[in-house]
Amino acid sequence: MNQNRDIETTRRVDPADVARRITERRDQLGLTDRMLAHRAAMAPRYLEHLMQAGPAFDPGGFLRIAAALQLTYPELVEGRADTPPGRPEAGARPLLLHLTEPECWDKIGTHGVGRIALPVQPGPAVFPVNYTVDAETIVFRTAASGAADPGDGASVSFQVDRIDDHLSQGWSVLILGTAEHVDDPEIVQHLLKLPGTTPWAGGNRPLWVRVRPDEITGRRIGNGGSPTMAGGM
Repeated sequence: MNQNRDIETTRRVDPADVARRITERRDQLGLTDRMLAHRAAMAPRYLEHLMQAGPAFDPGGFLRIAAALQLTYPELVEGRADTPPGRPEAGARPLLLHLTEPECWDKIGTHGVGRIALPVQPGPAVFPVNYTVDAETIVFRTAASGAADPGDGASVSFQVDRIDDHLSQGWSVLILGTAEHVDDPEIVQHLLKLPGTTPWAGGNRPLWVRVRPDEITGRRIGNGGSPTMAGGM
């Protein structure tokens, strides 16, 4: 670890945030406070004191706590970068608003990553895919007869969203429509020129799937009606 960076990080963290991460990870591992203190080679009273005081009081003690929780020091102090969104508490004055159809397309943009939901057995399956937008339809590439191939003519749903954990705000757009396979060479050449058409998953994914919307809805969650950030769940 970079020592100067770690010192600066230790100074600016909120002890309450670190204590919350310790508690969540402790519960996830099925540990009691006493068990955690024993793993970290410290008295339970001292563990309690450190959780109140924060890493600046005893960085070495928090290094032992991180090891006991099977985390790195940065993961404990700053939080993991790969955690799912939506972990912070809701905003103080959450406000749920509906998006118009033009606003939905504006949020979706020209390309990105969304989730395709397929009507398979024993129940619906959802897969992340990177998509591009072509004439107000969603297009993505996948393997023929693969897991994310909905089949020509299948009824599907497609969702794109974005969450801002720091502000507890976000938006969500849901498309209900019909999937169709694209096999016209001229259309395929056109699609290849659009941004975001190279599958992130790599591999041979020659099948183009277009989702034609029958219905598009969206919502956004903001705080106190603030128009600066859109979101919806």
